[in-house]
Amino acid sequence: MMRFDFSSRPLSWAGLLLVGSVVLLTACSRPAPVSEPVRAVKVVTVGADTLDPSATFAADIRARIESRLGFRVAGKIVSRRVEVGQRVQAGQLLAEIDAQDYRLSQEAAKAQWQSAQTQLELAAADFRRYKALRDQSFISDAELERRETTLKAAQALADQARAQWDVQGHQTDYTRLLADHAGVVTAIEAEAGQVVSAGTPVIRVAQDGPRDVVFALPEDQLARVKTGQVLQAQAWGDGPVWQSTVREVAASADPMTRTYSVKLALPPTAQPALGSTATVRLARSAAAVQAIRLPTSALRQEGQGASVWVLDSSAMTVSLQPVQLGPVVGSDVVIAAGLQAGQQVVVTGVHVLTPGQKVTVFKPVVDATR
Repeated sequence: MMRFDFSSRPLSWAGLLLVGSVVLLTACSRPAPVSEPVRAVKVVTVGADTLDPSATFAADIRARIESRLGFRVAGKIVSRRVEVGQRVQAGQLLAEIDAQDYRLSQEAAKAQWQSAQTQLELAAADFRRYKALRDQSFISDAELERRETTLKAAQALADQARAQWDVQGHQTDYTRLLADHAGVVTAIEAEAGQVVSAGTPVIRVAQDGPRDVVFALPEDQLARVKTGQVLQAQAWGDGPVWQSTVREVAASADPMTRTYSVKLALPPTAQPALGSTATVRLARSAAAVQAIRLPTSALRQEGQGASVWVLDSSAMTVSLQPVQLGPVVGSDVVIAAGLQAGQQVVVTGVHVLTPGQKVTVFKPVVDATR
């Protein structure tokens, strides 16, 4: 049997035990705590603001009169001469339909008129001859009256044929769609090759002249707008402001949106581009209230509720403050309860903060070289 002599190497075993103890102590010791970073946050000081979410409405500029032009006769469209956005003048050719059949009808009406004219000339000659015979007492008065009646009938037939010829000529002219007034083409509703009936809209033209500002008004705001009332309309962005008069309020709501169309008459000097965007502002209503608004980026969802980070400016720490939310106004949300005016609320980076965390207020760097 093999034996180990432990007494022969006591120093080696003691060193081994010492190393093992050091390893065990090192493994059981806790790591040094890592200090939490101080985060820079953006804050806003909350305050009461006048809440009237229905005071501003998006609108667009339209022509006072926009005509949907169509042919007065049926036929196949053979050409279209204009494009959307093109300016047209009164009397300018917009489109044409095949006029071959109408030209043939016009020629037939002309031939009927020529035939009736010949019959009229023959009846007139007979009447002159019989009148001369009556003057010589060769025929009776009754015979002359019959010839006069024949002449009148021939005259009526000739007039009828002439009118029919004129009608067919008008029908031929109607195969050319002309602009009634100067304006801008806003829509094309039929193309070449399409067969259209009389009156079918083909081209839409917005006439030059007065402009309207048109916007949709919710049903609960209908009482705030009356015909003849002066409202403020502004072009998109920092455009000009116009004092506009309410010209028309729709009598019934749109069946899809349940809103009422309102048209404002712009001053005669205002000629903004058709289709451009505008903003209509109503006067503050008596129901306007003071409320606190915050950007939606400041909210932190906690289960079924919401909260915000409130800054303690003395300790430069943040704490969660539960809040009750109201309606959304644009990119902001109304705080119904939970905050007071003067408190500072974090508006960015709310999902990386912890209660009691040290923060600094972010300050944008100003480039001194500019």
